[in-house]
Amino acid sequence: MANKSYRVIGIMSGTSLDGVDLAACSFSKVRGTWKYTIEKATTIPYNKYWKSAVSSAHLLSGEALISLNIAYGKYLGQQARKFIDNQKIGSVDFVASHGHTIFHQPFLGYTFQLGDGAAIHSASGLPVVYDFRNLDVQFGGQGAPLVPVGDRLLFHEYGVCVNLGGIANLSFEKGGKRLAWDICFVNMALNMLAGEAGKAFDRNGKLASGGQVKMDLLKSLNQAGRSLGKDRPSLAREHFEKAFEGILKNKSWSLKDRLRTMTEFIAREVGITIRKTGADKILITGGGAHNTFLVDCIRRHAGEEKKYVKADPILINYKEALIFAFLGVLNISGENNALRSVTGAQQDTCTGACVGFGGQ
Repeated sequence: MANKSYRVIGIMSGTSLDGVDLAACSFSKVRGTWKYTIEKATTIPYNKYWKSAVSSAHLLSGEALISLNIAYGKYLGQQARKFIDNQKIGSVDFVASHGHTIFHQPFLGYTFQLGDGAAIHSASGLPVVYDFRNLDVQFGGQGAPLVPVGDRLLFHEYGVCVNLGGIANLSFEKGGKRLAWDICFVNMALNMLAGEAGKAFDRNGKLASGGQVKMDLLKSLNQAGRSLGKDRPSLAREHFEKAFEGILKNKSWSLKDRLRTMTEFIAREVGITIRKTGADKILITGGGAHNTFLVDCIRRHAGEEKKYVKADPILINYKEALIFAFLGVLNISGENNALRSVTGAQQDTCTGACVGFGGQ
């Protein structure tokens, strides 16, 4: 593709298992600077079948996992086609799909995101860019985080970009390099706990705000955090299950106290990390940005004097889908979209597999 403007459907499924995010995004390069618009966006909540299938996929046999990979790819492609048709989006250049991470073991040389690209292509009728993490892993990187290249090129006016999703992460510029890493678990933990009260999530941190910080529990969470090591460019389900899940499920403490203490743990980890960057203008996105109690706790630890920019709701909810659409654009444009300064790889790479582009 020689054109410098693109309309792309970005697809993202995050660790919090809320559902599939779809965003119709347009991009153009004007005098060397990329511009974007999120035209339409929606979230397709997982029904019971898909939530169960995706959350337990790591337990499947090899044959069953291959079958699910195809079925989930067809599901993503069908959702993309319905989204385009129902929203009357019109002409689309391609789909860029992150898929859903099932295994992430970069130190063992592999990462796997569910959602076969050929199946997405056949079901959507559109070319597809997918499998964004594997090439970076093969060059010795973590395959994550990948969002920072989008932060650098689309959100450069902010000193630091913070995402409060299933996992909290941030990125910022220092010495001409983009630096980024995962900080701690957020909605993976909070949503799991809220489930004990029959809720999908703790709206505005209402349950957490009614609890107390239990110092013995906080100490255990701090120890679990330290067990992950000082350098943690990418966290995954495996880390959560090993280090945190058992602690948080311990009903020696009330549910509200566990939520309040986990919120305090998150706020300290994120707030102190923000303070260390030295940045003053901070963009906060991701589902956790809607949790006003959590954000207030983070501000208390990071510093009230800083300027916190809460993005508009569509950007809060769909920034990751937007950026994976953008990573697809960079791939098609032949530009690097994975930064070694972030992932620890041997080199920057233009990552992502392509299917359906014909004579590209």
